Amino acid sequence: MYEKLMTEGFEIALHGKKRQTPSRQKILDGEQEAKIIALRLSDPQKGRNAWTLRLLAEKVVELEIASAISHVTVRTTLKKNKITRRKVQYGVIPPESKGEFVSKMEEVLDIYGFPYDPNIPVVAMDEQPTQLYKDVREPIPATENHARRPDYEYGRAGVVNIFMFTDPLGCWRQVSVRERKTKIDWALEVAVLLKEDYPNVEKIQLVCDHLGVHSLGAFYETFEPSRARSLARRLEIVPTPKHGSWLNIAQNELSALTTQCVKDRRFGTIEELREEVMAWAATCNANQKGVHWQFTTENARVKLQSLYPKFLY
Repeated sequence: MYEKLMTEGFEIALHGKKRQTPSRQKILDGEQEAKIIALRLSDPQKGRNAWTLRLLAEKVVELEIASAISHVTVRTTLKKNKITRRKVQYGVIPPESKGEFVSKMEEVLDIYGFPYDPNIPVVAMDEQPTQLYKDVREPIPATENHARRPDYEYGRAGVVNIFMFTDPLGCWRQVSVRERKTKIDWALEVAVLLKEDYPNVEKIQLVCDHLGVHSLGAFYETFEPSRARSLARRLEIVPTPKHGSWLNIAQNELSALTTQCVKDRRFGTIEELREEVMAWAATCNANQKGVHWQFTTENARVKLQSLYPKFLY
């Protein structure tokens, strides 16, 4: 067998005859596949609400990513790289943005892993709009056989914004409700956080989504310069990466608030909603409910390895 392998080649030694057809060459290389994935994750062309396989195949040829390609090859490429419609809808990181994503992700994870420092606490903040509904008719009171039953007809009473601040290691959270979500609203909320909730700390590390309203410049658009600067000195903004809102602990708190307090209820005024969410926060704080974050940078490098770009050295 060894002698035959050396004199006649692998195919004859293994199969007893030469391969009649040459081995199939890859249609696309790695760079072409990456460009097709990035195209699939981009916004569709004008006049279309989504990419189809045939549209993608035509665009690949138009952009000269490949000289010719079928929609079947496009489907195979996307399937092989696990790019499904559901995955796209939930925010996949484009190849050219992976380095930026993981750098911000690891920064947040490192901060969550530090021991509690009461002089430089880590506070997470998030916000969500909430629709107010008012009853058109008086709900039917509860009886022995039925719970309180609101009428199916209701009136819309506007949209308000819930701000959530939480100190996961300090077992503390604060909820407030405002009529709008602007830079000024954000600056006013953070000013209360610094002045009233943490008046004596050196600095707060604020983990929040990477939005335009979350900036130190918002202080200068709200307060006179000396006060704006005094607030900015005591605040370090740590933004979560785009498509990485799951890294914000305050989002988990908002989810709990929605499930336990707001869901399936009608609030006709901002005052009613404000009273209920503040009562929810007071109960959680009294029960010392904190967050034990266990996902670390080391975990991310193993479990989220696909999010890391290919390094050169």
